[in-house]
Amino acid sequence: MRTIVIQTERAKQVVDITDNVNQKISEASFEKGICHLFLTHTTGALSVADLDPGTDLDMLDAFEEMIPKLNYRHPHDPSHVSDHILSALIGPDVVLHVEKGKLVLGTWQSVVLFEFSGPRERMVLVNFSHRF
Repeated sequence: MRTIVIQTERAKQVVDITDNVNQKISEASFEKGICHLFLTHTTGALSVADLDPGTDLDMLDAFEEMIPKLNYRHPHDPSHVSDHILSALIGPDVVLHVEKGKLVLGTWQSVVLFEFSGPRERMVLVNFSHRF
């Protein structure tokens, strides 16, 4: 298993990790199959998204609006329950196709890490499979 370590810089942030993932594919000499990414944290998420200028901030604003303002009961820190909820809704993992040693993505697609409770160090586990 391989890992990608990302140091986020802000409390809420969208980080493009496409190049990091393609680097791991290259290092593994992996030509064709499936790449599975898993974020080992409960206040972040992984997805595929369009990152036109400003879209990252639009997504973060939209996520903020989606979460209700409730009296949360989380014993550790009720103020960041929304971060846990967004992580669970978006999800900690993504499965992507690899062809010719690179991720198969659409023209505007990037692999992104959503940071909801930063800044902090985040670890993404990377696994490859030749099975579909």
